[in-house]
Amino acid sequence: MSLLDACGHDLLGLRDRALIAVMYRAGLRISEALALHPKDIDAGLRAVRVLRGKGGRSRTVGLDAGALAIVGDWMNARRELGIVDDAPLICTRTGGAMSAGYARRLLAGLGRRAGIAKRVHPHGLRHTHAAELRAEGIDIGIISKQLGHRSIATTVRYLDHIAPWEVVEVVGGREW
Repeated sequence: MSLLDACGHDLLGLRDRALIAVMYRAGLRISEALALHPKDIDAGLRAVRVLRGKGGRSRTVGLDAGALAIVGDWMNARRELGIVDDAPLICTRTGGAMSAGYARRLLAGLGRRAGIAKRVHPHGLRHTHAAELRAEGIDIGIISKQLGHRSIATTVRYLDHIAPWEVVEVVGGREW
């Protein structure tokens, strides 16, 4: 069972799937994901505008069509619930803000329900996003911008500890 499959099929399950989608597929920090509003999502451009990133910096990041579809399902459900557009994108049934602590506990519980042995946490989704982009051959500069790092050196350090297999694969594949 995947993390998305562990989400319920009710309205809150749609919300939880949207939270996972924006953190995992856009590489957002938990604070960035919880600060999003519906107007920050541009499905036409496949983009998310992060207005309150780390250090108060804003940026625009990419979000793939699959993740946008999940977010779109939640946005439709929000409208049916009568949640106003001024409410945070990821919110309670009544439009209230979700706390970072609640989101962390939610992800940990979903990970257990999915049978994932390793602890599931928000920053782990961001790490996975970065590692997958690198494995797909995406330029380190693009990954750095997507993650909102001020310096490529930060991204290099970030990837070094989460993707050491790249070094093993390259060096281990050499012939003597």
